[in-house]
Amino acid sequence: MSDKSETIERLSVFKTYKLYVGGKFPRSESGRVYEVTDSKSKWLANAPLSSRKDARDAVVAARKAFGAWSGATAYNRGQILYRIAEMLEGRKEQFVREVADAEGLSKSKAAAVVDAAIDRWVWYAGWTDKIAQVVGGGNPVAGPFFNLSSPEPTGVVAVLAPQESSFLGLVSVVAPVIATGNTAVVVASEKAPLPALSLGEVLATSDLPGGVVNVLSGRTAEIAAPLAAHQDVNAIDLAGADDVLAKELEIAAADNLKRVLRPQPVDYFETPGIERMTAFLETKTVWHPTGSLGASGSSY
Repeated sequence: MSDKSETIERLSVFKTYKLYVGGKFPRSESGRVYEVTDSKSKWLANAPLSSRKDARDAVVAARKAFGAWSGATAYNRGQILYRIAEMLEGRKEQFVREVADAEGLSKSKAAAVVDAAIDRWVWYAGWTDKIAQVVGGGNPVAGPFFNLSSPEPTGVVAVLAPQESSFLGLVSVVAPVIATGNTAVVVASEKAPLPALSLGEVLATSDLPGGVVNVLSGRTAEIAAPLAAHQDVNAIDLAGADDVLAKELEIAAADNLKRVLRPQPVDYFETPGIERMTAFLETKTVWHPTGSLGASGSSY
């Protein structure tokens, strides 16, 4: 008879981190990976080293998803963003561990970061059907016309995630982009990409249509260059670029008049304003004659 108390030795199952593109989880088309280590140089995982081809594939996926996502009701987008928060809440322990390793934080501080990131999704979920009331409205004009301005999404936005704030910063730059109906190609923190790659797994199970958010990992400069020059990318957030890289990308982005949000110091624990939402909105203004309601000459 076997001793049931006997300890059974087994090998750990290491997680394979993949990109998140078009709602699927491909490896880099180049087959390359790079080592990701913690703050003490301990190996954590091999992350995909994205190529220019991966960046182009992500743009194609984002453009394909843009029509349906921008055409969805603001209320529906809010429901989906809230669902992302729900799914993160259920996987909190995993993200606390990954953020602690990525940023060299204690478990309690990492938990505070993850809680703040979850709350940030909820915060932007509440804004999806309110931002139009704040930045749009009726304009007074000298004539018998209605003059109405309303915000519309810019399109495909390339987002360079913050380098140091691998999760809260990431959420703080991605959520406002998609809350307003844009789609995103996200370049994760180069040295700490694992929380971003795991976020892709949450997005895939959160009712978010494939292609709305696409997550790439690798060398920021290598991936950002083709995105900044890409003719089908409408805007770029340079949060994760240093001054030298930001200047190079701004020059490349000027070729098709991309909107550019320059890097700036941000305390991601602070309650965000609406600036990151309005940065990637266009304003459409419509004129319409008021008309007449009968012989009396009254009008509406």
